[in-house]
Amino acid sequence: MTKPLTRDDYAPDDVTVHRDPDRLRRVVRALRAAGRNIALVPTMGALHAGHRKLIREAHVMQNTVVVVSIFVNPAQFGPAEDYDRYPRSLESDVDLCREERVGLVFAPSAEDVYPPGSTVTVSPGPLGDELEGASRPGHFAGVLTVVSKLFNIVQPTYAVFGEKDYQQLTLVHRMARDLNFPVDVVGVPTVREPDGLALSSRNRYLSEAERSAATALSAALVAGAHISGRGAAAVLDAASATLAAEPGVEVDYLELRAPDLGPAPENGDARLLLAARVGATRLIDNAAVLLGSGDE
Repeated sequence: MTKPLTRDDYAPDDVTVHRDPDRLRRVVRALRAAGRNIALVPTMGALHAGHRKLIREAHVMQNTVVVVSIFVNPAQFGPAEDYDRYPRSLESDVDLCREERVGLVFAPSAEDVYPPGSTVTVSPGPLGDELEGASRPGHFAGVLTVVSKLFNIVQPTYAVFGEKDYQQLTLVHRMARDLNFPVDVVGVPTVREPDGLALSSRNRYLSEAERSAATALSAALVAGAHISGRGAAAVLDAASATLAAEPGVEVDYLELRAPDLGPAPENGDARLLLAARVGATRLIDNAAVLLGSGDE
């Protein structure tokens, strides 16, 4: 028998913060039993306008209670990556969630998510070793493992992810399909600054000069998309030239792929993806392009 909710569990007129996975699971089970859908927005905190967009898209789903998870996942960081310095701002994150009428915030500790002795992980398959996975071995196993845990704890009807992390979105779609998670994975277009820079929690690491240099990433995507009617080679050439003109950007990869991240087609819908280091900060971005035959 499901116990009735109390204001300590869920207050419809305010955001409720939970740290204990079992308690949150009981709350969402009761909400679902009462006929509500659950829309999950997984984040690592340091919330910004891009996250606001995800939350607002989650509210559009029918009859939903929005759950935002805030958890800096150690399993997706490599030994030389920025786990310890990754921004943490729980109090202001909860304030943003309150402003956006979020119902529940799930902010567990690492020990809550990975109890002592945890060894089982989710394999992303071959795509997990490409693009971001080639530069960050094990990254996507960590991502999919924590997302699968969130799916099991929160039991969402919908899960909302940003397209900025396009490979992550693609792999979460595949995991939900392949492992039969009863969740509708929803992608939301990237939110950008007026100068085109994709919003990211890591942007706060950039100095003023690095911030200016970082706009070359979005400029390269625009340059490639603008000339996409001339074919794949022209797209890559235009994007590469834009990046090469900015000495403050060190490119990791620039690739054209199909929308499912398989090989790029000769014509039709494709995705242009890039990663680069600006100073000590690694940034990623991507854009949809429509490839032509090269006759234009």
